[in-house]
Amino acid sequence: MNSPKPDHRRPEQRFAFSAMSQRDKWALPDGKRIAVYTVVNVEEWDIEKPIAREYVTSPAGVKTVPNIPNWAWHEYGMRVGIWRILDFFATHGLRASAAVNARVCLGSGEPVARALKDAGWEFMGHGYQQAALHTVEDQRDNIRRAFATLKQYTGRDPKGWLGPGLHQTLDTLDYLAAEGFKYVCDFPMDEQPVQMRTSSTPVVAMPYTLELSDLPMMVVHTHESRVWYQRVVDQFDRLYAEGADQPRVMSMSIHPYIMGVPHRIKHFEAAYRYMLERDEVWFATAEEIYDWYCVQSGADG
Repeated sequence: MNSPKPDHRRPEQRFAFSAMSQRDKWALPDGKRIAVYTVVNVEEWDIEKPIAREYVTSPAGVKTVPNIPNWAWHEYGMRVGIWRILDFFATHGLRASAAVNARVCLGSGEPVARALKDAGWEFMGHGYQQAALHTVEDQRDNIRRAFATLKQYTGRDPKGWLGPGLHQTLDTLDYLAAEGFKYVCDFPMDEQPVQMRTSSTPVVAMPYTLELSDLPMMVVHTHESRVWYQRVVDQFDRLYAEGADQPRVMSMSIHPYIMGVPHRIKHFEAAYRYMLERDEVWFATAEEIYDWYCVQSGADG
């Protein structure tokens, strides 16, 4: 009896298991212990479709369309919250990686995209519009349009991808690689980059953590605003200590309508200031970390 043909789309076919304690030591620029990057999610929500996130639940559990209060919650992030975040990064000479719904570059949110571009932030793919790839009619077309729109707007190929909600199908990596994306943040499984096989060129899984994302922490798990600071500091301290022997990558993921509000932004700023006081830290974009990984590993970047 013939054994079933291996499915290259499954994780065990895309990358091998690797224990952190058994790896050769990785190197960061200038012997740094830890690389820190932040993803800022910049999105466009369609008011005529079910809303992407709810902070105020709909009456009696009914999905309402249009969902005015929650749509406006997101709009606040574009009108107010993102500018607080941009100001903080500019003040400290830092840049972030913006995970951008490509339609932001084409519609009413274009002034935000322009400000990110002027600030020199990295543009990552985040879908053509805010919708999990499981739900779009043609995910490859969605990925293709996202790549082309960001390339046209920024004048350069985007390298990174963060799926809306981090969701993929088993075919998504193959589509991303075929369209030109080089790394993804949808696999929060490690503290160092991991190269993954696709049906064409390899794609790198960039270290990412769900537990330093403001959406699950503040909206889903409803933690108080001050919890952000303590969790970031605790995560950083441990990775900084371990990074003396084996350098690590630490990510944070924020949304302008969540972290950009008055009662949370000071905790984000305070956590960053804490890290800025430490030596041997590389504050980078995800793209810069990917490029460094390619140099160190000999991978084709």
